[in-house]
Amino acid sequence: MKIIFMGTPDFAVGALKKLYEAGHEIVLVVTQPDRPKGRSKLYIPSPVKEEALKHNTEVFQPDRIKKPENVEVLRKYDADVFVVAAFGQILSKEILDMPKYGCINIHASLLPMYRGAAPIQWAILNGEEKAGVTIMQMDEGLDTGDMLLKAETVIEDNDTADTLHDKLCDLGADLIVEALDKLEKGELKAEPQPEGPLFYASMIKKEDGALDFNESASKLILKLRAFKSWPGTYALFNGQLMKITEAKALTETSDEANGTVIDVKKDSFTISTGEGSLLVTRIQPQGKKEMAVKDYFLGNKINVGDIFEKA
Repeated sequence: MKIIFMGTPDFAVGALKKLYEAGHEIVLVVTQPDRPKGRSKLYIPSPVKEEALKHNTEVFQPDRIKKPENVEVLRKYDADVFVVAAFGQILSKEILDMPKYGCINIHASLLPMYRGAAPIQWAILNGEEKAGVTIMQMDEGLDTGDMLLKAETVIEDNDTADTLHDKLCDLGADLIVEALDKLEKGELKAEPQPEGPLFYASMIKKEDGALDFNESASKLILKLRAFKSWPGTYALFNGQLMKITEAKALTETSDEANGTVIDVKKDSFTISTGEGSLLVTRIQPQGKKEMAVKDYFLGNKINVGDIFEKA
């Protein structure tokens, strides 16, 4: 099939690779404009652009895909289908109706649950036992189109948003190849999403990483897993931000105020929480690299009775 592929981050790269391997003709790759990154502010291409260039595929980077002149760029390729994976822009009805087979989206949740920008993080935050990928026929709503194929995977107790991302990336890559094969043969049956109150996976903000020790230790661990790489999970200690990057929930309770250090060992310290306590083994002090607590203790102290506060 002749495909226009639309995607931007790492999540979309696996699908693009699989489509090349399956022998599909990728006539154009559409991705977000290069963005300045880091202190150098050098403009960095998206992971999808980097992959497309390896295959000498033409790349289009519109600032706003819905502009009339950009719509006309898409039209001239006469693609059979548009495959969309975490592109980052809303498609107009004119674009959705353009290709023969419409626009097919790879969404990292078991729809209709977790429509929205951050389904992976929210699935972990809410303590779900499984996650998955839905291949969906796009419509004008936000992740509301008819479902074409689904696949699921177990969320392990040690999964973070990063590890679950990689699982779903691989799952989605295999599923889109299967979906396009069945689509071309007329073997896909579209299933409307059911109506009703559903959890919306809103975009994660930096402030979401602030730890509130009035919450239970188990809930705080879910945050650590969901926000492992961004935005991280952090608290105020002695007036400075400290990230807590590795910890374990304990059932041990304390009469001390929530956020109080109730135990210190050579390689860990324990903080009281709303339910249970949090045994911390790795941290990142403000302005420093991440380190084991035992290494932090070589030149710093945390004492029983010290307080960690919500930033």
